Amino acid sequence: MNIEVWSDYMCPFCYIGKRRLEQVLQQFPHRDEVKLTFKSFELNPDAVKDSGKTINEELSAKYGVSLQEAQAMNDRMNENARSAGLEYNIHAMVPTNSLDAHRLTLWAQSQGKMLELSERIFQAVFIEGKHTGDHEVLAALAAEVGLDQEEAAAILASDRFMDEVRADEAEGAELGVRGVPFFVFDRKFAVSGAQPDAVFHDALQKAWNERSPFTMVSASPADNDATGACTDDGCKIPRREK
Repeated sequence: MNIEVWSDYMCPFCYIGKRRLEQVLQQFPHRDEVKLTFKSFELNPDAVKDSGKTINEELSAKYGVSLQEAQAMNDRMNENARSAGLEYNIHAMVPTNSLDAHRLTLWAQSQGKMLELSERIFQAVFIEGKHTGDHEVLAALAAEVGLDQEEAAAILASDRFMDEVRADEAEGAELGVRGVPFFVFDRKFAVSGAQPDAVFHDALQKAWNERSPFTMVSASPADNDATGACTDDGCKIPRREK
């Protein structure tokens, strides 16, 4: 089975959704026969590499709220990440353009290291507060997962893998990807957003057992409150359970 995941490194729900899927896969009896592939998606293709703003300042300007309100939004995101076993430090996140990170991930795929580099970049963004628009930072992250640092730097200094990024994005658009994370199971079922574990489990089981047309796996009304996803309009934070 092939699971394709459209995601962006600037999307906090993408890392949360990735981790929830991985946790469900650990319990899936056929996990050794599942291939995970990450696809490129840019929430903000026009984002500058160095805005000079903190993530709270960016949110404040985007939504027209105070810095205190923006900080409260990110506090809730940190809490949501804990539900997936992730300790976000999102206040330290460096807003930047994600195109180069996507290009480098596709190069890593050609080297058999896509999963390792994807995980390392997400960790760098949301836990360590590293500037992943910086080529030196990205090349160093590549080296940490066993890739050649000089070759990574050369890739980043060129426009290589740009066409592959655009192909991923065009393919996603054809499938109806409008927000991320977006998970496609064996081109039979799709799950949109960082859904609860039960939704991922259901999609895995259905994709394994059935041969049916591409279908959206919907969450129950109760699950909808726990769903998280990002579009270019922003990220919807789930309602907290009482």
